Amino acid sequence: MAELKKLETLMVIIMAKIIGRNPVVEAIIGGRNIHEIIFQENLDASRLIDIKGLASSKGIKIKEVSAIEISRIAESDNHQGVVALAEDIKLYSLEEFLEELPQGNGFLLNKPRFLILDQIQDPHNFGALIRTAQSAGFNGVIFHENRFCDLTTTVLKASSGAAEHISLIKVKNLNRAIEDLKAKGVWIAGADMEGEQQYFEADFTGAIGIVIGNEGSGLRRLVKENCDFLVSIPVTEHPGSLNASVAAGILIYETVRQRKN
Repeated sequence: MAELKKLETLMVIIMAKIIGRNPVVEAIIGGRNIHEIIFQENLDASRLIDIKGLASSKGIKIKEVSAIEISRIAESDNHQGVVALAEDIKLYSLEEFLEELPQGNGFLLNKPRFLILDQIQDPHNFGALIRTAQSAGFNGVIFHENRFCDLTTTVLKASSGAAEHISLIKVKNLNRAIEDLKAKGVWIAGADMEGEQQYFEADFTGAIGIVIGNEGSGLRRLVKENCDFLVSIPVTEHPGSLNASVAAGILIYETVRQRKN
């Protein structure tokens, strides 16, 4: 019995936590391997009934605990009455991801789109960036393994489940990843206040990677130099810049607009 208890404790420790109703639903729909879903007891919420039904249909174990206990498990009060214990979300290397795409001319014919993040630090920004890229049909989000906000429960919740439906690509060297994409024929556009053209003047109709820099300092010098071109977004003098996720949203949906014309 003691060994079983120890094993159960170990399983909880190594499982990732998914908090919030929509993130849990999307994790189930996305096929993530979920060990258990924990609900807050005595909570009158029709949305939780739907999640329980979905979990039962997938054979996922469920249990109910007190409000105090679920907040302790979630390590947050922003859990909306549900926490899932699941395998870590799948992270790709760029090489692994590219192997799954069509090769040769087929790669460019599919006009893949990538969002490339250079030192994004804010978890809510990170989640919003993932959500916007997935909503616009981007193929993947690329980020540096040592210079980014971790994929915390806050990030996954901020993505509102989008992280379950887009490839997340973690690289050791962002500039090398950019070079690898360029070698495949992907054009790399960096968002920069001093960009030589405004975003709506740029050509986003082909295979494209959009690079978004740090919330405060923007693109690093070498990353900026490695871009094929830089684009700016016109803003008033004060405050003179946009939130990283807002700027990314403008550029991401410019690719959508141009492809529809």
